[in-house]
Amino acid sequence: MGNRSEQERLRAHVAESIATQQRLLNACEADILSAAAQIAASLRAGGKLLLCGNGGSAADCQHIAAELVSVLTQDYPRPGLAAIALTTDTSLLTASANDLGFEGIFERRVQALGRPGDAVIGISASGGSENVLRALRYARAHGMTAIGLTGEPGGRLHEVAEICIRVPSPVVMHIQESHAVIGHVICALVERAVAIH
Repeated sequence: MGNRSEQERLRAHVAESIATQQRLLNACEADILSAAAQIAASLRAGGKLLLCGNGGSAADCQHIAAELVSVLTQDYPRPGLAAIALTTDTSLLTASANDLGFEGIFERRVQALGRPGDAVIGISASGGSENVLRALRYARAHGMTAIGLTGEPGGRLHEVAEICIRVPSPVVMHIQESHAVIGHVICALVERAVAIH
């Protein structure tokens, strides 16, 4: 690989990303549809969506929340939908990490903000982020729908999440690329499901 030209690297990366998303479509369609249906049901009932993850996954959380609260596309105007990324308040995150340990930062926010009937998405490419696992465990134990986004093999996340969307790849970059696609698809499905009821 060290001798490949830049063009070869580019083409190889994009080709594998496309192949990963094709495998995603074949392997994860039912889980994506199920996750979207559960989130839509929560929102229709007056609940909300909470999202948590670290690093690039934190950015995915903020992206999904922004699309739901604001608008996914100007071609489909609708009211804002209740979604909160638990990754954005630096004062709260650092206080929680300092007082309770980094492993509990998202669990604490789910405890404070989550209610039975809400949905919680935890995103972890490895499936092993302890702070995400603890948040989803708390959510499930307290009547919330726990949804996981991960890759292969999925770590412990697929054991903790009620619905787990596992991108069929072990490559973090391709997992994250697919998570962006999943986020957009879920937003599109959710906004239409909520609007027609």
